[in-house]
Amino acid sequence: MLGPVNLTSLGIGAIIGAGIFVLTGQAAAKYAGPAIVYSFILAGLVCAFAGLCYAEFASMIPISGSAYTYGYATLGEFVAWIIGWDLILEYLFAASTVAVGWSGYVVSFLKDLGVVIPAAFTYAPYNHVTPPDAQWWNLWQLFAKGWVSTGAVLNVPAMLIVGVITILLVIGIKESANFNNVIVALKLAVILTFIGVGVAYINKGNWHPFVPPAIGPGEFGWSGVLRAAGVIFFAYIGFDAVSTAAQEAKNPQRDMPIGLLGSLAVCTVLYITVSLVLTGIVNYKQLNVSAPIAVAISTLGPSLAWLEYFIKIGAIAGLSSVILVMMLGQPRIFYTMSKDGLLPPIFSAVHPKFRTPWIAQILTGAVAMVVAGLFPIGLLGELVSIGTLLAFAIVCAGVFVLRFTDPQIHRPFRVPAFWLVAPLGVGFCIFLMAGLPADTWARLIVWMAIGIGIYFFYGRRHSKVQQRAAQTSRN
Repeated sequence: MLGPVNLTSLGIGAIIGAGIFVLTGQAAAKYAGPAIVYSFILAGLVCAFAGLCYAEFASMIPISGSAYTYGYATLGEFVAWIIGWDLILEYLFAASTVAVGWSGYVVSFLKDLGVVIPAAFTYAPYNHVTPPDAQWWNLWQLFAKGWVSTGAVLNVPAMLIVGVITILLVIGIKESANFNNVIVALKLAVILTFIGVGVAYINKGNWHPFVPPAIGPGEFGWSGVLRAAGVIFFAYIGFDAVSTAAQEAKNPQRDMPIGLLGSLAVCTVLYITVSLVLTGIVNYKQLNVSAPIAVAISTLGPSLAWLEYFIKIGAIAGLSSVILVMMLGQPRIFYTMSKDGLLPPIFSAVHPKFRTPWIAQILTGAVAMVVAGLFPIGLLGELVSIGTLLAFAIVCAGVFVLRFTDPQIHRPFRVPAFWLVAPLGVGFCIFLMAGLPADTWARLIVWMAIGIGIYFFYGRRHSKVQQRAAQTSRN
């Protein structure tokens, strides 16, 4: 059984990942400047509300699972489909996003060793710039227009790591608890070392102005802080791992809030400190790269070359484990949805030798490879963030509704002051979503429209629940 310390440690290990190594610098460079620290506080607050609601869901279902599983058991099939389709967006594009960040650190590390990969094979061939005359309601203008060529061919390292991990997952490799603990310790060591060394090299002039003046909607100023909070929400993905352990908590009513809020508090403090050190060492305008911490360390001089190697190796190892976890989770969601009849049976096919959902795994890997090779990290990170925020908003709303529609259901963990926490969770999620670019909204709307179409043309017709209901009515 897990106590509050174990749950807090679990949360810290799950949260520390791609966001801190990859998106922090870009969000500071493009949206918030040094005020990225306010963005982390806001994003952490949203996670606290959503996490408490997620924990109540998890405690009601006596199995470990995803928000899809919880939603199906408590809110019904259609809401579960929406959550599941949204989770596909989260996990699949998150793996691609982290792979692009992994590529940035690997390319930088190899360059230190004298191995230079041509730039044409280390960057996305396309980027997206929203047309200046774009209207928020014109989905075609936002979704399809504005793509520009960068001159690159493909991000080959990003595709390579996704391919390798896909093969490993198909043959059934698993992260052991000991290996995962080593990776978590290494990630924390890298971050604490960066903070400890970097503090001595801070130039306070880089923090002025702390909130850069706005140059457009969502570009610096307080609207930029809001947009950055939505973008770096990616940095908190994984905190819900604490809620999935609700059934193993010694005292869920007491320990779950401690584990959730404790891990969020520790990670928020770490993120704020890293952001301050990062923007203090290097002017925020220079951080729009896929390996911002590596860039900051490289400016400290040859005497700290050893630190640069350590930081990059730690980041590469940590990001590798995150890709593995994301790509391990996605096919399992496919598998569960297929078993419920909402997706074709091929998605639940298990390899006769390796006992893994191999077809779903290969499909996930193939799509993630293409996405990682073609698109820039900023665009991918925004997509993951908006998808995750939508899923959390639905979970918060679901907890609130269930307190009235099924008040007697057993809840080992109950959200304190649910009448306030759940609506605030919904409101803050929508608030952060509102700060994201209009073209990100357009992509989410198109993605969800495709998902709803699949549900009504295939999922609803083949649903095991719908088939049982029809059979019952005939009898």
